[in-house]
Amino acid sequence: MANIQEVAKKAGVSVATVSRVLNHHPSVTPKTRVKVETAIRELNYEPSMLGRNLRNSESRLLLVLIPSISNPFYTEIINGIQTTAIKHRYNILLCETNSDPRRENIFFNMVKNKLADGIISMDPTINRQKLTELAEHHSVILCSEYMEDGSIPYVTIDNERAAYQAVKHLIILGKKKIALINSDERFLYARQRRKGYEKALREFEIPISEELIYNTHELNFHDGVQAMRMLLRMEEKPSAVFAVSDTLAIGALKEIKASGLKAPDDIAVVGFDNIHFSNMSNPTLTTIAQPMYKMGATAATMLINQIQSKQVESILLDHELIIRESTMG
Repeated sequence: MANIQEVAKKAGVSVATVSRVLNHHPSVTPKTRVKVETAIRELNYEPSMLGRNLRNSESRLLLVLIPSISNPFYTEIINGIQTTAIKHRYNILLCETNSDPRRENIFFNMVKNKLADGIISMDPTINRQKLTELAEHHSVILCSEYMEDGSIPYVTIDNERAAYQAVKHLIILGKKKIALINSDERFLYARQRRKGYEKALREFEIPISEELIYNTHELNFHDGVQAMRMLLRMEEKPSAVFAVSDTLAIGALKEIKASGLKAPDDIAVVGFDNIHFSNMSNPTLTTIAQPMYKMGATAATMLINQIQSKQVESILLDHELIIRESTMG
């Protein structure tokens, strides 16, 4: 296998010039670049990325932390991260934490030991203190879930406003007894979406009933089924449901149908996220669309900028209410 010295000799340039061509340095003239690239092709030279990264004290690897790979919410975000990372000649490593502190420590140590250049975290259960300590000396970006009073830059949407708009949509349709299927309120997004739910009810002078608020442990389809099953046991059933994720909402739709009821005639349903499955349910699901791909691409750009010692500010992206059959028939 050819080495860099042989490429330099064949192209009639120095080893340093070959290195500058490989690193896309702007000081190389087009004529010289063509000579070096021709020599590389003819000699079938493959530069050692590991050696180059070690010399530059970088890994060109970004870690993406998620609690579970099974949640479809993360799919488009990861696509956005990966596309942007590759565009900037970085690779990504998808890290499923499973909310396990031991796994988190492994990933944190990879950054500390320079096996990775930075972290994008989407895990709401992550150890915040340890992540904040890591961010003091290393590049870290939060995506979707973030710390309200923290110092780590983030990209997300206005969860409270989005939930408010979803519930207001139901109220405008004439729904008064609106249930909330929420997740664990240890998580910021769950607290924010509940605030939006309550804000809409107060604005229209609809009493807030704790009986209509059901908290799940997970965001799985089966949790949505179970939540709806419990709500349907009420003497006076809800006329509408707002679920804080599409997977919960689709589970609720299944249980409504299994109970011999119809959505939206008997119970209207609104979800949150706009995952691909939301347009495949029966009926199709009205939902809050998060710009998931853009969120991922933005997070990756922010992290790469941070790695390059550029100033990074937190970003709030726009959301959209997508109205479909589950509220409009």
